[in-house]
Amino acid sequence: MSPDGYVIAFDVGTTSAKSCLYRLGDTLELVSRAGFGYPITMLPGGGAEQDPEDWWSAVARGSRATLAAAGVAPASVRGMAFCCQMQSLVLVDGEGVPVRPAMSYMDQRGAAELDAVLGRGLRVEGMEITRLLSSLSIAGGVSASAKDPVWKYRWVRRHEPEAFARARAWLDVKEYLVLRATGRAAMTADSANATFMYDTRAGRQGWSGQLCSMFGVDPSHLPPVMGASERAGGLGTEAASDLGLEPGTPVFGGGGDLSLIALGSGACGLGDVHAYMGTSGWVAASVGRRSVDTATRSAAVMGAIPGRYNYISEQETSGKCMEWVRDHLARDEIGVYLGGGPEVAGTAGSPDRAEDDRLFAMLDETVSAVPAGAGGVVFAPWLHGSRSPFEDPWARGMFFNIGLGNGKRDLVRAVAEGMALQCRWQYEAVSRMASRGRPLRFVGGVARSRAMARLLADVTGLTVEVPAEPQNAGALGAALTAAAGLGALSSLEEAARLVPVAATHGPDPERKALWDGRLSLLKDLYRANRRLFKRMNRTVA
Repeated sequence: MSPDGYVIAFDVGTTSAKSCLYRLGDTLELVSRAGFGYPITMLPGGGAEQDPEDWWSAVARGSRATLAAAGVAPASVRGMAFCCQMQSLVLVDGEGVPVRPAMSYMDQRGAAELDAVLGRGLRVEGMEITRLLSSLSIAGGVSASAKDPVWKYRWVRRHEPEAFARARAWLDVKEYLVLRATGRAAMTADSANATFMYDTRAGRQGWSGQLCSMFGVDPSHLPPVMGASERAGGLGTEAASDLGLEPGTPVFGGGGDLSLIALGSGACGLGDVHAYMGTSGWVAASVGRRSVDTATRSAAVMGAIPGRYNYISEQETSGKCMEWVRDHLARDEIGVYLGGGPEVAGTAGSPDRAEDDRLFAMLDETVSAVPAGAGGVVFAPWLHGSRSPFEDPWARGMFFNIGLGNGKRDLVRAVAEGMALQCRWQYEAVSRMASRGRPLRFVGGVARSRAMARLLADVTGLTVEVPAEPQNAGALGAALTAAAGLGALSSLEEAARLVPVAATHGPDPERKALWDGRLSLLKDLYRANRRLFKRMNRTVA
């Protein structure tokens, strides 16, 4: 790796953007970081929207803050890249200006659009057979969730025809930010794959006219596709001024959160598996071929490393469940919540948010103090529906089996156990693609909790490895793509050696029977309540 200069990486998530400055050397050394938040607007009928200007503002503020905290001159930054939330819909006009607010990956207003296209005629796994088989053959997956972007695209066309008529490009979050930075509209392969309009077959990769026709997509809205380490362009003058960087600073393709968190976790060898718990959560295996399982709604998405895929089972709310605990259980009686500002900037080793430190301290103390099993309480973590291992936009969370003897600490422990049980259920969905005997690499903000890492090891029965700075895995992945694009890395496969393990946790075999029983119960809870979820939440929507 080149011994001089810096790269800056931006991890743009559901409710905040982190900016991380790395020094290029024998390793990528994190020297400064900053985080700034922004809102997400939840709307009737399952809507979830964000203002793209909020993303850009958070990125710009973070860029300036990291440079100032480190005392680094803008000219010393040799390149930059983004890691962003995936499967949002950002429609922009010919000038690159959004025609309406971005529709988040959480937006599920496209349920009627999905039903109109895939819910009619001869069906397999609940989906119309011709489109299902064509999608599986060409794209390697299918838009089986109401939250998939094609249904948002069709929703805008039907409900907001004037805005749709102004649209000239269909982008995701990262693609919008790259466009804002360079003036170039392009998608990386992982984002293209996640639209399920992209032909992922070897030797045929490109937008599929057949799928566009079958799903009613205008092919002219789909931008060119580029690689994760490919240079998208140089930073434009206005964008450079916003970010406090030099005009012309190279901007590289980067990637979506799945592909770059896989890279930044270090679990990027064939058969390696990582679990991510941020706002959302997933379990993904690194594989060398396309694969899909319609029964568990798991599929392989093209990764940052050419020829590599991430076979994923994804859940909408993971760490978000802990935020719910913080906001609705911990603030009053437990007495550990002390407030805290929405932003923080500092040097490597400082917290991203003071309130997160308090949240994880509370989590560690509660999980350690309450016996396994949470006093008989079980928590279902589907606060905003589920994508995998079952797809159900109407599913919601619940506490089951609360008795007079249960208090809030039991409930907090039950939430942590529910998150871990859901992760095990997801691991079961991808385990056929994993190499046996390998540890589970654990990353995301929740991985900062030692108690959660130990609990995850017990519940899954796997050895759990936590890298240093697990909450920055996405930013590190973006920094790695920039470093590779600059020639400081010979290939992205080098990522594994640059991600050291900071802690290892083994499972307690004496608790296997407990967790086996609780997972079976969690599955039964969903089966017993799925009709009630639909009846209740369709009425509410």
